[in-house]
Amino acid sequence: MEFHIELIDATPDADTVREAVRSVDPAAMVDIDPSGHALRVAAAVSAVELLSLIRQAGCAVDADRVVQVPSTCCGGCSG
Repeated sequence: MEFHIELIDATPDADTVREAVRSVDPAAMVDIDPSGHALRVAAAVSAVELLSLIRQAGCAVDADRVVQVPSTCCGGCSG
């Protein structure tokens, strides 16, 4: 799943969030949008689980800031 998390307050440390998310999904990708206004996460987790992981990483995020992005998967990689 891909998620975008709107950042209102201070920008979180992407490495800390990445480490927390990768503790559940080692293949997860985490970065901060170049605008600095969104945290982008691609991981095999639910929105609820992601929110918990982000909070454990020390980033205070409200649930309504976590938006699941529609899949862009074409199915070509894994048939």
